[in-house]
Amino acid sequence: MDGTTRYSIGELSRRTGVPVRTIRFYSDEGLVPPADRTHAGHRRYAPAALQRLELIRSLRELGIGLATIRRVLDHELPMARVALAQAEAVEVQIRALRLRRSVLRAAAARGTGPEETTLMHRLTQLTGAERRRITDDFLDATFGAGHDPAAAAMVRTALPDLPEDPTAEQVGAWTEIAGLLGDAEFRALLGRAAARQASGEPLAFEALAGDAVVQGAHRALAEARDADLDPGGAEAAALADALVRRFAEACGRAPDAEFRAWLTAQLAEAHDPRVERYWRLVWTVNGWTVLPQLVPVHPWFLRALRGGPGPDRPRAAGQLSSRAASQPPAGGAPVA
Repeated sequence: MDGTTRYSIGELSRRTGVPVRTIRFYSDEGLVPPADRTHAGHRRYAPAALQRLELIRSLRELGIGLATIRRVLDHELPMARVALAQAEAVEVQIRALRLRRSVLRAAAARGTGPEETTLMHRLTQLTGAERRRITDDFLDATFGAGHDPAAAAMVRTALPDLPEDPTAEQVGAWTEIAGLLGDAEFRALLGRAAARQASGEPLAFEALAGDAVVQGAHRALAEARDADLDPGGAEAAALADALVRRFAEACGRAPDAEFRAWLTAQLAEAHDPRVERYWRLVWTVNGWTVLPQLVPVHPWFLRALRGGPGPDRPRAAGQLSSRAASQPPAGGAPVA
């Protein structure tokens, strides 16, 4: 092929697969200039135009804009630099698509309506800094002036942190957490629960019963819970009755309805279901393993006393993740 070889715009289109209309646009923009024209004014292209068109088409398919392509063709920008920048842009797009997929899967799994789906999407679109601002505002509202700094520090060590590539489960958990953080009543509950835990003081009936009785009861409750014994079933009720008798004897009380109500009231005040639910959601969002020694037995005992299941049995959309990168910091979650 010599230097006099010329192609019509139609021939260029057939050889490259680029539409005639697009080639004409590239020519008008100076990206693929014609070598000359016929007497009738038709554009004729040199063989180099084939290579330029192939490169332009490849770069356009990779998502690179025409202004950048022009600088590459004019040797103003090295191709390697452009490729690196585009690869980073594509990575951002991939993360966005994965997040979108997680939101859609969470909406499908939870059976959410339009409003909650919109909320999930909006919350997951927040930047890391914006999500931290939500949790910081929550901490300020919950542990403002006059609150125990140790309680605030304990909660701060285990704040929810949605990863860049969350699962549908984590998206659902983060959405639920966001609702709790904006609830003034919940903030007050968590503040009181954290203050009690930070103080390290046992419940009144446990303080009276003594360490030996308390530790034995905790072991029995942990075994029942870890064996997935239904807290609303007959076996759990029998265990609860036995523990009521054991605590009553150690406290010098009769295991009657009054003592049972006293014990139940303490457990209910110390372990509100919403606070327990919050910590489980934090474990889910952060991808922590639910370690048995960090899961309190009091909520299970309370449900057994009341004879019914509770929120400790999470719904399908809020079940705890088994993906574990780490474990909660010491003091970051309620312990038995």
